[in-house]
Amino acid sequence: MLKKTSVDLKTSGVLNKLVSDYLDKESFLRPYYSFFPDKNGYRDILKTKPYQGFDRKILTKILNKQSLLTSNTSEKSLANIELLNNDSCYTITTGHQLCLFTGPLYFLYKIISAINLAEKLKIEFPANDFVPVYWMASEDHDFPEVNNFHFQGKKIEWNSEQQGAVGDFITSELKSLSSSFEALLGKSENSAYLTTLFEKSYLEQKTLADATRYLVNELFGEYGIVVLDGNDSEFKQQFKEHFKRDIFDNKAYLTTASSISSLQEKSYQIQVNPRLINCFYLEKGSRLRIEKQNEQFNLVGTDRVFSRAELEKIIDEHPEQISPNVVLRPLYQQVILPNLAYIGGPGELAYWLEFKSFFDESGVLFPILTPRNFVSIIDKVTAQKINKLGLSVPSIYKSEQELIKEIQLKNNAYFELGDEEADLRKLYDKILKRTAGIDKTLEGSVSAELKRSLNGFSRMSAKANKAQRRKLETELKRIRDIKGSLFPNGVPQERYENFSSFYLSFGKNFIEMLKDQLDPIEISQTVLLES
Repeated sequence: MLKKTSVDLKTSGVLNKLVSDYLDKESFLRPYYSFFPDKNGYRDILKTKPYQGFDRKILTKILNKQSLLTSNTSEKSLANIELLNNDSCYTITTGHQLCLFTGPLYFLYKIISAINLAEKLKIEFPANDFVPVYWMASEDHDFPEVNNFHFQGKKIEWNSEQQGAVGDFITSELKSLSSSFEALLGKSENSAYLTTLFEKSYLEQKTLADATRYLVNELFGEYGIVVLDGNDSEFKQQFKEHFKRDIFDNKAYLTTASSISSLQEKSYQIQVNPRLINCFYLEKGSRLRIEKQNEQFNLVGTDRVFSRAELEKIIDEHPEQISPNVVLRPLYQQVILPNLAYIGGPGELAYWLEFKSFFDESGVLFPILTPRNFVSIIDKVTAQKINKLGLSVPSIYKSEQELIKEIQLKNNAYFELGDEEADLRKLYDKILKRTAGIDKTLEGSVSAELKRSLNGFSRMSAKANKAQRRKLETELKRIRDIKGSLFPNGVPQERYENFSSFYLSFGKNFIEMLKDQLDPIEISQTVLLES
């Protein structure tokens, strides 16, 4: 069982300043979003009766077609697709790269957040229906970001010479990797399930997109998740005018410039800077950036060029050959889905906030930006170490040096010369006053001597504390173990560990336990302790 406690996100340190201020409702940021992610925000957006006239038949037709790409789309997911035919039904969307075997844990947390939010909104607004959607980033071409996951301290990595959109990568070459992973899992009922899940997902499906669809259906199908692949000709047909506005009129670049400049003036870090053109040319084995040169359009890294007329013809007749980058993808999502909320991490929400003016100019609804659940899982052994040290749960988010000092103080083993430093400063103040009456130029010499003396005190304290810490080796090892469990390689657990490590311990109840414990509206760091 997992016992839940919550920690303020400012304590856990997972948010960037922009998203932190957004969640604090900083007045400066009010023009950068439409509705806030709370009950009132969802009530207000529903009052506007959004998506009137939205073509739901084409949406359900495409989703039903895509659902047939794997054999394991659940009845509940199919029923949710049918619900989207109704004007009172909306989607709650999250998206992520096609990470091998889900990649880091937060892949799961994003999808669970979407599922739970859809369920909670149905309770709050029973006249409406809400469908959770997982958007596959199948057009991404950054293979090193998706080709690996970590399992019990080991990196499981897929090396491939394939090129282009990762969703098209053929997964049959993962056979040897599957065998290696199976050997690491050991022998148990839970490991047997993970082995089978990996094989059915990656060896029995043709492409990485199909494998990811199968995997997400297996893990979340019973909750009605709908898996959507934006790399679809019929979806892109609906977006072709926006492709043209970006390629020929540079609308994204021009309309976001003012917003980005204003955010920079407030010292916010900009996550994404739009290019003049935010589209790629997509074909088998390659995804090439489009760049305007004089009156022609070049495919970067090649000698291929198109005239405006040729490129317009491609967009009109074969829109599947145009691929949106990270700047256009949010708008694309909101054009093809009746979507109320986007669930993302801090980096994602930060760049969405940059784009509000672009949405307004495009006449497209800006969704409610909702942070995903942030989670740390503390196993039994780690929980016992925390208890033995007498640490509170929030304190584990302090730096290792801060925790070491805290333990030294608890054990009366911290050496400091605070009082002596204060006395020393008083002594030098007296000396300074006396020498100033003799010669003002002596002031620099006195200050330099004080600094040297204080540096000496600092060295003495460091040596004394090093000696004190040697007496607390057991306690300090526990601190290192705790930090290693929650921040492996200095990275938050949810951004490093794969779910398989925890599935081995908790089995098929793992996802159900997560789903039961996570609140989609609660904006905090959730800490789950194994009891």
